[in-house]
Amino acid sequence: MKVYLNGKLVPKEKALISCFDHGVLYGDGAFEGIRVYNRLIFRLDEHIERLFETAHTLMLQIPLTKKEMKQAIIYTLKANKLKDAYIRLVVTRGEGDLGLDPRKCKGRQTVFIITDKIELYPEAIYKKGMEIITVPTVRNLPEALNPQLKSLNYLNNILAKIEAINSGFQEAIMLDTLGYVAECTGDNIFIVKRNELYTPPQCMGTLRGITRDAVLGIARRLSLSAHEHVITRHEVYISDECFLTGTAAEIVPVVKVDGRQIGTGKPGEITKLISKEFKELTKRDGVKY
Repeated sequence: MKVYLNGKLVPKEKALISCFDHGVLYGDGAFEGIRVYNRLIFRLDEHIERLFETAHTLMLQIPLTKKEMKQAIIYTLKANKLKDAYIRLVVTRGEGDLGLDPRKCKGRQTVFIITDKIELYPEAIYKKGMEIITVPTVRNLPEALNPQLKSLNYLNNILAKIEAINSGFQEAIMLDTLGYVAECTGDNIFIVKRNELYTPPQCMGTLRGITRDAVLGIARRLSLSAHEHVITRHEVYISDECFLTGTAAEIVPVVKVDGRQIGTGKPGEITKLISKEFKELTKRDGVKY
């Protein structure tokens, strides 16, 4: 494997950054996870735009233009001869001193791109559905660390993931500070009730996921009513269907939440339809290389 690091392709074992890099010391940076399907980079423009939006709010200067970033991604994919892949694109503040002051990072920002395979869940999960729980760790306050920022500081999600794992589950729902459903540790969440889709709005501590937006687009195309609306755990429990969405996870059916069976206890028909349509979308929506 070759990794793109500050303009050069280097072997995986030599893809090293300074221990004084503020991305390492403080999680000071931004990232994106992107999927490739049969040499089609799914919604690359949207991912690049979100990366630059996060960097703008962080006042982090990305040393490449959007066009150059896309070229670097394609360059790395071709070098690794990958047809299907998961891309991890990272930009850090760069090397500084041991203080917080970002002005001390006077060198060039660090940019690296990893292209590899990823499989979050076994195939059986997609066929039979997943059981999840709600964990005590709540989603960050937007006024503290806005969940819209896809920053390198993912401790909020990691702590929730640890709680899920310690309880014997692979994924978990995180609530916001008002007690409403926000999202899962690494995925957005949808429920289906009476053939209508519901997902938490962005203002409720929810990342605007690329796959989430794709599902909302699919729903519109299929003339399915879809609402961005606050959701309580009670509404999740009594939903007809539930599924998660994410770049790495794709579409994951959920059949039990906090011990409560969802619908029939099997992946629902709308979930299966959305999953099928999403797979078709990945064949045509993106940048070919």
